[in-house]
Amino acid sequence: MTQWPPINVTKSYKNMLNFTEIKATTVKTDPFPYLYVKNSVSADHIQSLIADFPPLEKGGSFNIDDVSTSERFRRFIELFDSEDFRRIICDKFAVDVMDKPMLATLRGFSRAKDGRIHTDSKTKLITVLVYLNEDWQAETGRLRILRSGTDMDDFVEELFPGPGAMAAFKVTDNCWHGYPSFEGKRQSIQINYLTDSGAKTKHRFFHRLSAKMKSLLR
Repeated sequence: MTQWPPINVTKSYKNMLNFTEIKATTVKTDPFPYLYVKNSVSADHIQSLIADFPPLEKGGSFNIDDVSTSERFRRFIELFDSEDFRRIICDKFAVDVMDKPMLATLRGFSRAKDGRIHTDSKTKLITVLVYLNEDWQAETGRLRILRSGTDMDDFVEELFPGPGAMAAFKVTDNCWHGYPSFEGKRQSIQINYLTDSGAKTKHRFFHRLSAKMKSLLR
C-alpha cells in the first residue's frame, strides 16, 4: 500500500471534516453516550469522497490497509487519527483516547443478515461511523440507538445514513444498536479507538481473514 507522509491537520486536508459542527454537537446519554452529526463532512468535499469510496461489493468489514484508496480518501481517514479529532472525542465522552491505537475499516455492501442488534467488543472504547452514501431513500438500513438487546423497534433515535452523516458512541455494556434488514449498497467508514495494540492486531487479523474467505467464495 502507498505510504503517505504524515499530515498536518492545520493545512488543506483538515477542512474535509466539519470540526466546528462536530464540536458543537451535544452528546446524548440515554440509553448510552452517543452523538449524531448530520453533516460532519464539508460540503466542498462530500461528493469527491463518495466518488473515492472503494468499490466493495461484498458484505463485511475491510481493513483500510487492505484496499486501494485515493490519497484524498486516505487523508480523510487520517484526520480521525489527528490530535484535533482525538481531543474532541476525549472531551465529548470523558474517555482518554489520545494515545490509544485506532482502527479504520470500511463497509460497502449490506447483506440481509447485517444490522442485527449487538453491542461492540469491549476491546473498543469508542466507535465512530461516517456514512458516505449519495442519499438514503430506503426505510430500512437506518441505524437505531436501542434500549435493549431484544427489540429492534424499541429505539430512542433512528439515524439517517446519508451523505456525510456521523454517529459516534461510547462502548458500554448496554450500547445496543442495529438496523432493520437492508440488502444493497451501504457505504460507511468505521473508526475505533481500542484498548491496546494487541486488540488492534486481533481485529486487523480477523477482518483480513474474513476478506480472504470472501474472495475464495466468489
